[in-house]
Amino acid sequence: MRVVEISAYGAPEVLRLAERERPQPGAGEVLIRVAASGVNRPDVLQRTGNYPVPPGASDIPGLEVAGVIEAGDVQAMAEAGLAIGDHVCALVAGGGYAEYCVAPVGQCLPVPNGWSDLDAAGLPETFFTVWSNVFDRGRLQPGEILLVQGGSSGIGVTAIQMAKAFGARVIVTVGSPDKAQACLALGADHAILYKTEDFVRAVADYTGGRGVDVILDMVAGPYVARELDCLAEDGRLVIIAVQGGVQSDIHAGKVLRRRLTITGSTLRPRPVAFKAAIARHLRQHVWPWLETGRIRPVTHRVFAPTQAAEAHALMESNQHIGKLVIDWSLPG
Repeated sequence: MRVVEISAYGAPEVLRLAERERPQPGAGEVLIRVAASGVNRPDVLQRTGNYPVPPGASDIPGLEVAGVIEAGDVQAMAEAGLAIGDHVCALVAGGGYAEYCVAPVGQCLPVPNGWSDLDAAGLPETFFTVWSNVFDRGRLQPGEILLVQGGSSGIGVTAIQMAKAFGARVIVTVGSPDKAQACLALGADHAILYKTEDFVRAVADYTGGRGVDVILDMVAGPYVARELDCLAEDGRLVIIAVQGGVQSDIHAGKVLRRRLTITGSTLRPRPVAFKAAIARHLRQHVWPWLETGRIRPVTHRVFAPTQAAEAHALMESNQHIGKLVIDWSLPG
């Protein structure tokens, strides 16, 4: 099978098209003939040597795929309501940039009615992440306010739509007016241009000084101290990435006086049972929104496998809005 592999740690150009043996599914697993692979920020970190592959996972990058089940554990599939020939999307711990990929049955979800495999390939990583962090860890409730740092990212456009469907209000930070407009079109209630506006003051102005209930943070570093000033009493800050650095200097007294929660998580190393539980919640609570059009795909650009380096370069430029996808039907 064709794969995109990391030939050495470094710039996007280290990604190369190669041939590998087709993987074989084991107990509780399926083999997916991949139609499309999602491209995510963790793939970039893995390529640069900053995101180690979990023990037992493929060294091939890629954490989400969509395609057709070709083989696998028939009993496990039957228990999950799946069968050979079904179109599914799946969250995987690695190996997604390939024409065939093995996935745990519990981490597979049916491609929603009305969605293409190309669009469904951009679902698992962001939807699993947002559900786990905004709804499970952040405990977002209808009527509350969510602040999303990086609203036009793949995570951001997912968080906007899921939170709005759930009945929450959403504020986003973005880097340009066109990104602000895109987020507002997806349902965000307010957009802050972080390059020219102080997001702490902007949040205070928009909320009348109350603050927000939940913050989804992909920056960390110096943002954390400022985000504490954005939170309402009993507010929750959820950190899912550290693009701004791992060190944060906070005022602990604010946490005590206003009963704030600072938490965070990474999804990739969590066990299959944990991810399977998220998949069940998504299928029950979120998949109906996808199939009715309440939540819609936001695919920024589709790449051929030979263009994987271009996809990573675009990801690093932060010029995209929504998801980047590799289409294995394209030549190259």
